[in-house]
Amino acid sequence: MFSKLLLIVAAIAIVASAGTVAAGGHYKLTLFEAAAVNGAVLQPGEYKLALTDTKLTIIPESGKNRVEVTVKVETVEKKFDVTSLQLDRATGKSTIAEIRLGGTKTKLILQ
Repeated sequence: MFSKLLLIVAAIAIVASAGTVAAGGHYKLTLFEAAAVNGAVLQPGEYKLALTDTKLTIIPESGKNRVEVTVKVETVEKKFDVTSLQLDRATGKSTIAEIRLGGTKTKLILQ
């Protein structure tokens, strides 16, 4: 009986947290081409993303030259399968416009 109750409580906790971004959420992103964000140019490679409220910190593998940017956090209806980004090439340069966080329903629109 106790194990059934514990299983039900665990299932409710998982459902309640689905699609949410906890404060201090950490994610990974791979860039396959250079892209600008907040005046800085990020080179191709692996990056960590640290999200706190409306502030996103993009951290390269080396840990140096972190980039901080204000984002608008939106929630969509369906979870994203993988973390991906949308580039804006209107100016002739690739600029990160939006990041979709894999495994969540969260979309980050860079300000």
